[in-house]
Amino acid sequence: MLKRISERLDFTRRLGFRLGALLSVAILPIGLISLAQNLHLAREAERSAEIALLGRTASAAAGERALLQSALGSADALGPAVLESLDRPVVCSDLLRNFVQRSGTYRQAAFVPLDGLIECGSAPADMLPLDISETQLVQQFRLAPMTAVTALLRGPISQQPVVVVLQPLYRDRDLLGFTAVSLTQELLRSTHAMEFGTEGARVLTFNNLGEILNADGSAEDHQALLPQGVSLVSLLGGGETTFRAVANNGEARVFTVVPVVPGLVYALGSWSPRTAGVGLFQLSRFGAVLLPAALWVVSLAVAYFAVFRLVLRHITVLRGQMRRFAIGTRDTAPPVLEDAPTEIADVSQTFHNMARILIRDEEAMEQAVAEKTVLLKEVHHRVKNNLQLIASIINMQSRLIDDPDAKRVLRSVQDRVAALATIYRNLYQAEQLDAVEADQLISDIIAQLTSVSQGGNRDLRVDMNIQPLTMLPDQAVPLTLLATEAYTNALKYANTPAEGGSPWVRVSLTAPEPGRGLLQIENSTGNRPQGGGTGLGSQLIEAFAMQLEGDISTSTEPGLYRLSLAFKLSETSHGSSASPRQVVLTSAARAGSRH
Repeated sequence: MLKRISERLDFTRRLGFRLGALLSVAILPIGLISLAQNLHLAREAERSAEIALLGRTASAAAGERALLQSALGSADALGPAVLESLDRPVVCSDLLRNFVQRSGTYRQAAFVPLDGLIECGSAPADMLPLDISETQLVQQFRLAPMTAVTALLRGPISQQPVVVVLQPLYRDRDLLGFTAVSLTQELLRSTHAMEFGTEGARVLTFNNLGEILNADGSAEDHQALLPQGVSLVSLLGGGETTFRAVANNGEARVFTVVPVVPGLVYALGSWSPRTAGVGLFQLSRFGAVLLPAALWVVSLAVAYFAVFRLVLRHITVLRGQMRRFAIGTRDTAPPVLEDAPTEIADVSQTFHNMARILIRDEEAMEQAVAEKTVLLKEVHHRVKNNLQLIASIINMQSRLIDDPDAKRVLRSVQDRVAALATIYRNLYQAEQLDAVEADQLISDIIAQLTSVSQGGNRDLRVDMNIQPLTMLPDQAVPLTLLATEAYTNALKYANTPAEGGSPWVRVSLTAPEPGRGLLQIENSTGNRPQGGGTGLGSQLIEAFAMQLEGDISTSTEPGLYRLSLAFKLSETSHGSSASPRQVVLTSAARAGSRH
């Protein structure tokens, strides 16, 4: 599991990844500074937009503010005149009618005593006196006798929606009632000045009790545009504020609150997100994050492209040259990188010089090895010729001798010399002088000795199981001589099997496991047991086995005699026991790979 994870994360060791990581760390502080500055600018822009919304709300309610403040002043100014004519209701009413007619602004004006019976008012004379003692207006004033601004859906006199401004009237310290002037909601609504580009915006005014005084549009419209779950009373006392909330119609809107008449009347602005610029606020925050990220990515890409053009590209080319040179492409030295930076060009020049030196030295070494190989093969050839000459002389001498024992001794000497000649013939013919094909060499010796044995008209069956085996000459020579002696003894003592048939000899050369060799020679014994022998052949076999540092053993079973030699194979540079050369041609050689 850990190995699999390590292989997946192997890309983190690449130069490009590490350079990218370092560049990211280097650019990160600049990106963070830019992010902080952009977020600060976004907050400032948002605050500026909120202040602008407050100003636009205050500007929209400016006309209504002027009317209400004028009404408050008029109601307060009517108090002394009402006190002078309070005991003369007709004169007081005429005074108020003249005031309403001259002003042209107010709908009605009246003095309302605590008992709610209006005798002094601007209403027509036939409507006076008017009893409004049961109205909410009088009841609220009795509970809280103070300056107030309130709205009535049906005015007592005009029977139209009006906004009433009232001022308490005192004589000395005695509360007599209140003076009131009323304005129509249409007049107040007409003063809401909405600028160009504020489509979808709504402004309403409410008093300190949370009662709506006047609003743009119908009652359903302004109720739908109020914030959900927020009472108007909770918006008092915060001064000029801006907040975002979901309106009763489910739309996300921006709300602003500004005082119209401090402590008495407030204006609530309800702005659509597009008009208020909420989308711009969100875009500015998104841009505050996106812009540094984009700059970081672009800077990283430019830096990586520059590193790739200046470093990675040339390193890739240089690595390819080295690998091709390592696997044997050495006709000419790799060219020097011309457009590379000075440091990489110096490395390329050094590799070019090293390759030229290696090519020159290898050519000289190959020439020297070729000369030595020719000389060594000539030596092997001359030794083979001399051994064949000696064998021929021994054969000629044996023909002049009549003693059978002497002939037998000379024949054994001749066979041994012929075996040595065969060894040197194979060494002479071998392509690699440090590697001998032992299977071919032993097969030739067996064939030669078998041919001599068959020359006496002897019926003999020879079975061979010789596997390909490459050995060093220091091992091949004693192994071949040992096989010659053992095979000669097997031919000598091979008898007809008890079950009948021809006598037989089996020769086996195998490699049962890597680095180990096994030579076995068996022969049929018939009914006559075969002894180990104490002659020269047995002594030579033991000597050759010691030279091979092998374990030799003999065994006798019913009908056969077996000689076994187990020995260790020395590793050669070209033999089958050596590991093949591994060459990695991929662009990502793994750890442990050999070139």
